Amino acid sequence: MQALGGAKNHLIVMDDADMPKTVEAIISSAFGAAGERCLAGSVLVPVGDAAGPLLDLLVERTKALTVGDGAAAGVEMGPLVTSDHCKKVTGYVEKGVAEGAVPLVDGRQHTPAGKKGHFLGPTIFDHVTKEMTIAKEEIFGPVLSVMRVKTLDEAIDLVNQSPYGNATAIFTSSGKSAREYSSRCEVGMVGVNVGVAAPMAFFPFAGWKNSFFGDLHAHGKDAVSFYTEQKVIMSRWF
Repeated sequence: MQALGGAKNHLIVMDDADMPKTVEAIISSAFGAAGERCLAGSVLVPVGDAAGPLLDLLVERTKALTVGDGAAAGVEMGPLVTSDHCKKVTGYVEKGVAEGAVPLVDGRQHTPAGKKGHFLGPTIFDHVTKEMTIAKEEIFGPVLSVMRVKTLDEAIDLVNQSPYGNATAIFTSSGKSAREYSSRCEVGMVGVNVGVAAPMAFFPFAGWKNSFFGDLHAHGKDAVSFYTEQKVIMSRWF
């Protein structure tokens, strides 16, 4: 059998990253499709001094996002898929507040007035800890949890402790940091300054750990091999 599992995707930001471009990539990753995709970035990990300038820009940009009918001009984020799912994601926001995370942007207060639909605006929590529910479980909605660390080594340890290993990204201008992170993180799909590390169809869709079940992946040669009945013939002639 071959099956895709869940995800909890981390976005690592170094202090040498291009902050304006990084913020746009984070917005797209965390809030694109209202966060309802398996490759959505849901944990933001600023390293060292990156947190201050990053969050200043990110909060300002998030508060300016237009939420509404996704088919309307100028709208940047639409509704969630069903009423039940909207209630479930709102429950995660409430749980984040109850467990002590600091809401920098509260999506419950950022919904379009007078619009019918399952709307919840983008939410950013700061000072999230590993024990909190929003840090561990896949929310599948527009909720971004910020977990600050001091070093790249701490960021790698944080990512590798997750039971999931679907996608991740690092934002940096350092080739050394990018190489170090890409080689040491236990994640199947890695982006460098790319917020949604979705591979082309001819490469494997390569989740690791609880993000994938089976011995072959879902795209590319792995997918062909999965559906191929193979035969081995060994001969010896004299």
